[in-house]
Amino acid sequence: MDLDSILLEAEEAMDKALEYLKKELSGVRTGRASPGLVEFVKVEAYGAESDLRSLAMVSVPEPTQIHIKPFDPSTVTDIVKGIEKAGLGLNPMVDGKMVRLNIPPLSGDRRKQLIGSVKQMGEQAKVTIRNARRDANKHIDAAEKDKDQHLSEDDVKGAKDDVQELVKKHETAVDDAVSTKSTEIEEV
Repeated sequence: MDLDSILLEAEEAMDKALEYLKKELSGVRTGRASPGLVEFVKVEAYGAESDLRSLAMVSVPEPTQIHIKPFDPSTVTDIVKGIEKAGLGLNPMVDGKMVRLNIPPLSGDRRKQLIGSVKQMGEQAKVTIRNARRDANKHIDAAEKDKDQHLSEDDVKGAKDDVQELVKKHETAVDDAVSTKSTEIEEV
């Protein structure tokens, strides 16, 4: 594997870790209604498990309420079961052909717990990013030993420096995402 491929593979792995973190953070409750809170809830409907967003339109008519309007009204009870099973601490109410969720304000202790879990998610993302660095460095070392590639020490050192720069960039993005979400949780 050449150095460019190694760097590209490492960057893709780091990007995936960051995207996964952002998706997970969007599902963390802040006391303010957000479609991201329920979009990825798994719902058992039509004999298969699907994300809620593929079965219904999710809207936020006011800051403390989420409306879920199923594309097929017969799935209302499946959606309610999925939300209850997700353990979000929300009580879904059926209102005709739609489901209404009221978002209660968070207590001080619950805010601290949520901030702790957000920080833990950030650390898990950083571990994944560092694992990508480790793998990339192993590949670089293997490429250095490969006589067919004719790599100089400067090439190898430069590639490892590039990998480290990617790590710094992605870890900064993780810290920013965690900080933003923690601030959101504290302010509401």
